[in-house]
Amino acid sequence: QVQLVESGGGLVQAGGSLRLSCAASGRTFSYYAIGWFRQAPGKEREFVSSIIWSGGSTYYADSVKGRFTISRDNAKNTVILQMSSLKTEDTAVYYCAAAKARTYNYIPKLLSEFADWGQGTQVTVSP
Repeated sequence: QVQLVESGGGLVQAGGSLRLSCAASGRTFSYYAIGWFRQAPGKEREFVSSIIWSGGSTYYADSVKGRFTISRDNAKNTVILQMSSLKTEDTAVYYCAAAKARTYNYIPKLLSEFADWGQGTQVTVSP
């Protein structure tokens, strides 16, 4: 099990950037793939991006591809989601989540694959 805490959310104008951080506790952080999800009011939680345990592979939802970048630093137990060219439709609560690596290149994408979740951070993009 790993505990996750998100930070970095806030209010930004459309076209701007934000950098979200996911800080994890536990000595086995590098055993986990990490994902970012988001949930807008009245909508289901949706996948945004994920990164394998080593950081060597990443995956993005089509809606954020080319605008968001996920990275991790296992020495600091941190995963970063750099968001650029933000749109009003990116407004949501953003959650990071952890999935224990099943294989060397395991990169989860489904909500059900993630067992541990943070409390979320609000991102609001104004017109």
